[in-house]
Amino acid sequence: MQTIKSLLSRPLEQKSYLIFTLKWLFISAIVGSLVGSASAFFLWSLDYVTHWRENNFWIIAFLPLGGFIVGAAYHYLGSDVVKGNNQLLEEFHSPKEIIPFKMAPLVFFATIITHLVGGSAGREGTAVQMGGAIADQFTKWFKFDTSDRKILIVMGISAGFASVFGTPLAGTIFALEVLIIGRMRYEALLPSLFAAIIANYVCLAWQITHTHYQIPFVPTISSVNLLWAVFSGIMFGITAILFSKSTHFWADLFKSKIAYPPLRPVIGGIILAIVIWAMATTKYIGLGVPTIVASFSESLQSYDFLLKILFTSFTLGAGFKGGEVTPLFFIGAALGNALVWFVPLPLPLLAGMGFVGVFAGASNTPIACTIMGIELFGAEAGVYLSVSSIVSYLFSGHTGIYTSQIVGSPKHQNFDNIKGKKLNNL
Repeated sequence: MQTIKSLLSRPLEQKSYLIFTLKWLFISAIVGSLVGSASAFFLWSLDYVTHWRENNFWIIAFLPLGGFIVGAAYHYLGSDVVKGNNQLLEEFHSPKEIIPFKMAPLVFFATIITHLVGGSAGREGTAVQMGGAIADQFTKWFKFDTSDRKILIVMGISAGFASVFGTPLAGTIFALEVLIIGRMRYEALLPSLFAAIIANYVCLAWQITHTHYQIPFVPTISSVNLLWAVFSGIMFGITAILFSKSTHFWADLFKSKIAYPPLRPVIGGIILAIVIWAMATTKYIGLGVPTIVASFSESLQSYDFLLKILFTSFTLGAGFKGGEVTPLFFIGAALGNALVWFVPLPLPLLAGMGFVGVFAGASNTPIACTIMGIELFGAEAGVYLSVSSIVSYLFSGHTGIYTSQIVGSPKHQNFDNIKGKKLNNL
């Protein structure tokens, strides 16, 4: 009798699944279209100012002015959205107020200014914040409850990440994995996927192209090669710690020494401008995509990854805006390139392993990084990419670029006492 009742109830259960699917497919179409279009405009603008800066080196002299504009904009207009990516995570964990829409134009404007005058920053943070701010507006328009609002925030993150890098699967998982270390929220999996796919499609429909990388040869898995992959992953994890700690160090230093927030990027801009002029190179500012591409085919300077850590951590710590991820790609790929001198693996493979490995350690998202590597480089390198990402994730410890991440499952059983705590409280 119980079996018959169970069978009779299944159509009703499937009906609820269908309603859930159609509901979030409809909302994803709207959110994905808006976020994908916003990312397309952002990427176009970023490409424009980057090319203009490279052809007008004198603009570096305006780093202090650009710093003041960015600092003043957030101090006087955006003090309630200054936390950026961490604010999205905090609203997911402890919902309080709908994220102000002004987060989107403010971070867009500040990132463009940062790149125009020569700051070293990325783009993922901007796309994710724009996505989160846009998506969260539907909370009030559709009068969603807290559980649906959390799904919206996840959708905004996945749509922004997927469209800015052209990796819908990685964007789907990143939005779920970045929220809580060691745990994923599967109730948002389908909406996250829909939003990522649609946002990426819309961004491409605007004729935006993404950088392509190649790993032409992947050696057979062997015990020796596996050990070298583990060793490389350890190096990537330690480097991720160095980047995270450096960024937090500069931010804390500027806050402790300079009480007036708009003055922090001004001082930082003066120092950056002097250093860039003295070095007479733009290699370590901006996104650094040309160097990332070169790392897959030619030898770089062994210290390139260290200088990129210094430039990016200082830029962001001083108060300029932008993401950390593309600089992390630079750092990881350059480090992998340097490891080729004593790690007997192909240079393109090591660059690809570093590309995703350092990011995995700094963001605590090893699964998303593995999938990203497969989307960008091909499935043939999947085993090496996964080893690099997961080992780096473990050896980066409970640190990261997103200080509002909550430890849901410690990386090692000996650290179970930190479960439920934020990274900035560890």
